[in-house]
Amino acid sequence: MYTLSSKLKLTAIIFVIVGAIGLVIGFLQAPSDLDDVREMMAAEEHHADPAESTMVEADFAKAEHGMLLDDEPGRNVEEKEDQAAEAGSHDTEHLEHKLHQLQNKPWAAVYVAAFFFFMISLGVLAFYAVQYAAQAGWSPVLFRVMEAITAYLVPGGIILFVLLVLSGMHMNHLFIWMDPEVVENDAIIRNKSSYLNLPFFLIRAAIYLGGWFIFRHFLVRNSRRLDEASDNYYFKKNFKLAAGFLVFFIVSESMMSWDWIMSLDPHWFSTLFGWYVFASLFVSGITVIALISIYLKSRGYLPFVNDSHIHDLAKFMFGMSIFWTYLWFSQFMLIWYSNIPEEVVYFISRIENYSLPFFGMVGLNFIFPLLMLMNSDYKRVNWFVVLTGIVILVGHYVNVFVMIMPSTVGESWFIGLPEISAVLLFAGLFIFVVFNALTKAPLLAKRNPFIKESEHFHY
Repeated sequence: MYTLSSKLKLTAIIFVIVGAIGLVIGFLQAPSDLDDVREMMAAEEHHADPAESTMVEADFAKAEHGMLLDDEPGRNVEEKEDQAAEAGSHDTEHLEHKLHQLQNKPWAAVYVAAFFFFMISLGVLAFYAVQYAAQAGWSPVLFRVMEAITAYLVPGGIILFVLLVLSGMHMNHLFIWMDPEVVENDAIIRNKSSYLNLPFFLIRAAIYLGGWFIFRHFLVRNSRRLDEASDNYYFKKNFKLAAGFLVFFIVSESMMSWDWIMSLDPHWFSTLFGWYVFASLFVSGITVIALISIYLKSRGYLPFVNDSHIHDLAKFMFGMSIFWTYLWFSQFMLIWYSNIPEEVVYFISRIENYSLPFFGMVGLNFIFPLLMLMNSDYKRVNWFVVLTGIVILVGHYVNVFVMIMPSTVGESWFIGLPEISAVLLFAGLFIFVVFNALTKAPLLAKRNPFIKESEHFHY
């Protein structure tokens, strides 16, 4: 049996507390009205570099010159008043847009981190079900690790659902289609309102989460009961459950990615998006299985896990990184090549305002894993796998960041206190839930019919 160390528990609790405090500060620092935005923009201009300040002064000079010309005797007074009113209205709209972006920033940071850690757990559940459905002989020694990681699915899913409900209550502006005024003035969103409406949106979310929770509960319960059984009845039940879950997962995961991420850009859609999100959550989940297994082995647990098991996990990390890159390139290349305005705007906003993370994640999620894990021998070296795994997880956090932030925060993004605090909060919660779940059952699924094959697995 695994025992949760006091040091690891304390680390997780510190992460949660520090993250929560940082998020509270981040929410308090967000502007509350247009005057706050004006002050923030004035402070930014004050700290701008001299060349930029000179340009700003030149613009003011031009504006002042224009105002002097407007004061010519023959100028129509009503025309001048209309121009001034139009300029003031445009300035107010710009400030309101900026206000919504800055108010969204801490909410978006929480949403990115919440989704990232939840998708790890969901990816592991899918991988776990694949092992049962395929009747894999190499992986049963890792089943308890997989089951523990999926324990985060319930608290992580509940947190995400609460965030969706709060968005529906207009606590933030993450999903613009939830604003009735936007729907009324936007024909494209209005035409999608039979699908993108709050009651149906939350019902779908409840169905996805409820289905995943139920399948996870029965798969884990049957696995534990199998340890005490005298035959393979529960293994056969799990085989059927896993096959049913994978059918449900294929549909629900795609719809979840449309609802929870793609609808942040309600004008844009991609037929590859469900697969793209799947590749990200799947490789992230497999990576966490490898990292936790290596950690437990370093602490004297999992003596039955050998280098061949780590090698196979590293192969999946390598293969799914290539698959993710294929989907990233396919989605980007096809939309860029066709150059249809309503499609290409998605990538224009990311390339113009998020060029470093947008292209940087290709290096983190493709080039680094390719170079580190291409050699078969390197897949057996634990520190190689750990280093690559950390980079992959950072890369896929950046991937989630790039999927969500441009639609919610726009050009007002930067990595600040809310982003760091949200990662700490959810990382601490994830660590506590997962490692606490490891203490609930023996680390070896001893009655699995493939356990002996798995213990003696060598590649």
